[in-house]
Amino acid sequence: MSRARDFADLAGSANAGGLTGRNIIINGAMQVAQRGTSDTGLGATDGYFTLDRFKVAFGAASAGRFTMSQSTVTDLAGFSNALKLDCTTIDTSIAAGELFVLQHVLEGFNLQKLKASSTSTQAFTLSFYAKSNASRAIATEFEFTNGTNRQISKLHTIGTSWARYTMTVPAASSTQVDDDNSAELTMNFWLHAGSTYTSGTINDDALAPTTSANRAPGIGSLFASTDNTLEITGVQLEVGQTATPFEHEDFGTTLAKCQRYFQKSYDYGTAIGTATTVSAMFNRHTAGDSVSNRTPTITFPVEMRAFTTTVVYSLNGTAAAASDCGTGFTHSSDITSTNFSGTDGTHGLSRLGLGTGADAIIGFHYTADAEL
Repeated sequence: MSRARDFADLAGSANAGGLTGRNIIINGAMQVAQRGTSDTGLGATDGYFTLDRFKVAFGAASAGRFTMSQSTVTDLAGFSNALKLDCTTIDTSIAAGELFVLQHVLEGFNLQKLKASSTSTQAFTLSFYAKSNASRAIATEFEFTNGTNRQISKLHTIGTSWARYTMTVPAASSTQVDDDNSAELTMNFWLHAGSTYTSGTINDDALAPTTSANRAPGIGSLFASTDNTLEITGVQLEVGQTATPFEHEDFGTTLAKCQRYFQKSYDYGTAIGTATTVSAMFNRHTAGDSVSNRTPTITFPVEMRAFTTTVVYSLNGTAAAASDCGTGFTHSSDITSTNFSGTDGTHGLSRLGLGTGADAIIGFHYTADAEL
């Protein structure tokens, strides 16, 4: 590409919203992994397991299983980490309703730059780097799910060396993006699917009402062999029809963005639920005190997206059954009751009941989840 073209692309990006703050994706360089750097035996339950803001989702039960990890990158300039998927159990008998997608779910507050009007969007472009153990067909998809239910997909053939892949979504009418903290747009990487999602003709022309059969025709299956791997990094979503150079940001900025959706009191790199003598919160417990006297408050370092699901851990790393406490809340073995109602996007626990034992200083850790 010529230098003139480089400058033209950057100018176009500037017109669309500036040279910084272009990337709508959070953690696209796969730097932040608060929950841990590897998880095995995945394939049965939707959720966030390793890399922040990247979720796995499944349809009908599949026999396929995989390991998800934060891999080290040494052969792609400018990047140190990638999200790696490694098949560990095959599934060659694919039921119609099966699917396996890697997702990034975006909230409305972060998508306002996509809007051309209250009911239409500007063109926008996805770019990412990927490589596989062998040539592999996957699909990328954008789906607006806030009531408009419109989607578009694109098929990519991933090679064995790092390469950059792109997808441009044309401007569209009848597409609403609400200005709030709800899930407004989902980006999917389709990696395995049954005929429910592959039997039609892929919709790669324009945003259109969602037809299941047209979402992922032509893809292969990551579960076809235990040799199969896929690595992805440098994920960027920006306004306009041109993929500009990946926008790198410092680790602290990315971590703070991720903490809006999930955070923990454990030091970064310390596994959740492990024994530690360092506590996020200490609370004085005097023999005979009533439960109502115990009212510690955690102020989150970053305001979270919404009310959180919070888990509290004792310093020995244990957490008791959720049946002992309020809805959406579990606590450690040395906490006897809770009041969950005060946990919002700004503050944490409103009350911990510590029983009526001997005088003590109670320390604990927590995780807080407000993921989409």
